[in-house]
Amino acid sequence: MPRPPASNTRAPLSLDQALLAFLPALPLGIALSGGADSTALLIACAEKWPGQVAAIHVHHGLQAAADGFVAHCEALCASLQVPLVVHHVDARNASGQSPEDAAREARYGVLASALGGAIGPLRCRSLALAQHADDQVETMLLALSRGAGLPGLAAMPAVREVAGIPCHRPLLAVPAAGIRTWLAERGAAFVEDPSNTDESLTRNRIRAQLLPALDRAFPHFRDTFARSARHAAQAQLVLDDVAQEDLRLAGSEQGLSLDSLRVLSRPRQANLLRHWLRKTHATVPSASQLEELLDQLADCSTRGHRINIKVGRGFVRRLGTKLAWYNAGVDPTLTG
Repeated sequence: MPRPPASNTRAPLSLDQALLAFLPALPLGIALSGGADSTALLIACAEKWPGQVAAIHVHHGLQAAADGFVAHCEALCASLQVPLVVHHVDARNASGQSPEDAAREARYGVLASALGGAIGPLRCRSLALAQHADDQVETMLLALSRGAGLPGLAAMPAVREVAGIPCHRPLLAVPAAGIRTWLAERGAAFVEDPSNTDESLTRNRIRAQLLPALDRAFPHFRDTFARSARHAAQAQLVLDDVAQEDLRLAGSEQGLSLDSLRVLSRPRQANLLRHWLRKTHATVPSASQLEELLDQLADCSTRGHRINIKVGRGFVRRLGTKLAWYNAGVDPTLTG
């Protein structure tokens, strides 16, 4: 009898399997919201490394239930003998900013500052976040819905740095349902965020409407989406290497050489401009801003051709033979 074809998908990891492979620098800080995912991660890590785990909770001040989240986190940490620090932040969104983005930025700001000091008797050498396989898929679908490029499709990395400290996501291969099953088997309590049922938020619509449909149509979609995210991340690393070499040849403290830019293909120009603006000036152009800038470069054949385009938080301007970026709040000498 012929063998069935080998499966190109992996079985989802259990939480216990994921923790076996998780070997962070200790002591370890856990970002604890009080929800199912971070509650499970804290319990598992506290059991694996007793006395070497601390928790950080961010009180966003956005809903009445927030005080209940703090109470749960305090009771949980007391039962596990885990030190806890609670930070209160104003996470209201600015004009043009989504509530989710505002809360995420406030949260990462707190985590970065908390990791710079001691939490109880511990000074953490690494941090763990509880995002899981479903979160990863939601992030990719959000990126697709916004027309994102490779950085968006790469979704969340398994490890990155926050304030110079490794920030791990050890549960990215664990489905949300598996985490809740793990908690139920232990009789462990957690809090439900009321905002998770608000389908006016795009991520919640994806969770409630798209993920069940994907589960029915493509049962292994979490694994295949994760593989695509890894491919996108690898491709972006190659593009970053190319852009870094182009920046070495075309860049200086005064900006980018127009002559060096113009010999590159349009896609390579776009790659270099995105890299230059992100790495050198911490700003990200929109798709329309980048297209306008590329069009202007294509037309920039005479010394008198001017370029002055709004990009990110500032402007890209032609200064003689260079392309420079300025923000009046950072460098007022370029506003004339």
